[in-house]
Amino acid sequence: MPLAELSLELEGDTVLDSEAQRAGLVLLAALLLSFGFIRFSTRMIRAEVSWWPGNVQPGGLHIHHLVFGIVLLLVAGFLQFAFQPESPWLEVLAAGFGVGAGLTLDEFALWLYLEDVYWSEQGRRSVDAVILAAIIGGGLVLGLVPVSQDDDSAVAIAVSIAIALGLCLAAAVKGKLWSAVAGMFVPLVGLVAAVRVARPGSPWARRFYTAGGEKLETAERRSARHDRRRRRLQDLIGGAPDDAERDREGGAA
Repeated sequence: MPLAELSLELEGDTVLDSEAQRAGLVLLAALLLSFGFIRFSTRMIRAEVSWWPGNVQPGGLHIHHLVFGIVLLLVAGFLQFAFQPESPWLEVLAAGFGVGAGLTLDEFALWLYLEDVYWSEQGRRSVDAVILAAIIGGGLVLGLVPVSQDDDSAVAIAVSIAIALGLCLAAAVKGKLWSAVAGMFVPLVGLVAAVRVARPGSPWARRFYTAGGEKLETAERRSARHDRRRRRLQDLIGGAPDDAERDREGGAA
């Protein structure tokens, strides 16, 4: 089946026509809102705003908001599995789970590196984790799947999905993780990433690009531009790491 016949369809007759989809939307919204709030809070604490509440430190012990997130995840998940309530309690538990997920993912770098790297360069991984969660969650909530436009047979659908996943795999081998994840829901993103030049250091670049060659030089230039844009986005969302702040202050001086 030609690649041009691939399209995106929404599962179901209408978007958000089921309790599960609505609960998913509530969960995703709660995740993003809680992440946005806690990032705002930590930036206020970092700026030493006097009227803003500081960290939770009973007895001098700094309790990370990751802890509260884990507790919310456990409580909401247990209640959902134990009672499997219908609306509106389904949405209430989804909101609690989403808030817990937002608080936990905001400190993703902490449980990845097992040390407090919140305002360091490694702390950018937390912002990456939330963006990936938003991409995956949004795609699942909307029910985006790659399918055949004109043929609803099982074979046609399987071929369409196989092509889309193949493009995502090619994007991943070229070192483009975000595009690979987004391509699972929007095949055009995977196609563009698969045909464009690979990132330097990726398996594809190591195998097919020669040192000093034109393709590797092009990949390095594009990668540098991409990294600058990505860092600006990360800084806008989560705040710049301490090293980046010092570099800016040194440049301004």
